[in-house]
Amino acid sequence: MGVVEAISERSKNSSVEGNAEFRDTYSSASCLPSSPSTPSPPPLPPPSPPAFGLGLIRKPSPDVPVFREAPAFRNGETCGSPTTDPIHVAMTLDANYLRGTMAAVLSILQHSTCPENVVFHFLWARFEPDIFSSIKATFPYLNFKVYRFYTNRVRGKISKSIRQALDQPLNYARIYLADIIPNDVKRVIYLDSDLVMVDDIAKLWGIDLGDKVLAAPEYCHANFTNYFTNAFWSDQSLSQTFRGRQPCYFNTGVMVVDVDKWRQGGYTQKVEEWMVVQKQKRIYHLGSLPPFLLVLAGNIKAVDHRWNQHGLGGDNIEGKCRSLHPGPISLLHWSGKGKPWLRLDSRKPCTVDHLWAPYDLYRSSKHGFEE
Repeated sequence: MGVVEAISERSKNSSVEGNAEFRDTYSSASCLPSSPSTPSPPPLPPPSPPAFGLGLIRKPSPDVPVFREAPAFRNGETCGSPTTDPIHVAMTLDANYLRGTMAAVLSILQHSTCPENVVFHFLWARFEPDIFSSIKATFPYLNFKVYRFYTNRVRGKISKSIRQALDQPLNYARIYLADIIPNDVKRVIYLDSDLVMVDDIAKLWGIDLGDKVLAAPEYCHANFTNYFTNAFWSDQSLSQTFRGRQPCYFNTGVMVVDVDKWRQGGYTQKVEEWMVVQKQKRIYHLGSLPPFLLVLAGNIKAVDHRWNQHGLGGDNIEGKCRSLHPGPISLLHWSGKGKPWLRLDSRKPCTVDHLWAPYDLYRSSKHGFEE
């Protein structure tokens, strides 16, 4: 049976007031049957291109992978109401990483005590109805919204990095998260698409940020100098940026963000300022990560390392296999060049890739999730 889809624009919930370039929002709620006692108003059409309408069955696009339908995950008895106790999760939507996104969503729901309380906020660079349809077909009960990220906001600020994937505008969307998601969302967990959760996300959500704007696992023994060029360290006006704070590395693929504090502190503008300096002086090599470090390193809420077992994709050049770090694990993250679905398909997987495989919903996969 085909999936009947309808998309409605809900601009009033989509962005910071006055920021007109972040207005296109599509919600899964518009695709759910309305209550008999509370008829819903007819959906408004999205701006461009035309949305597929109610009652129109879409055929799968050959450019979008076909996934198996995930089971419905229901709340436990101790859960609060999804409307009063939501857990907000933000991710980007990219056709090249869609298989990873599906696995990440499945892992979050499967290990959550209150899966119906998890609200997903997906950011995409352009309107792609086939991807929207794919999410609805794979997760019919998922509570999610999709927001348009207008890439012209960053195109003039992106400098070439050591890996092409790091140069994609959507990789910078996390910087503008507070401008895109609704004002009533006060906190959000940002997650990359190349990871799986193996613990209850409510534990990460419940971390006390104190007076900090961001929480993430912190690595103070990393060689921090490697993240910036000689042009940065030799210029005292730049290198003194870290004076008075311990420069500790953190990975921006797993972050708990106080959205209100981010907005109030003008952190989007602070990160952008370093991107402008980068265009002028070439002070780093690694895409969207270094400007985050320049603004926030040494001034975040440190989270247990179990919440980001990162680097499983190897380095950014060759993507060689890496082993797990010792200690407990709540989240596995294939940051780096190598992605588990590509290595599994090539029949040259790393050992750690078999930990990702059980969450793979790709229909052609023989190693994925089975009900």
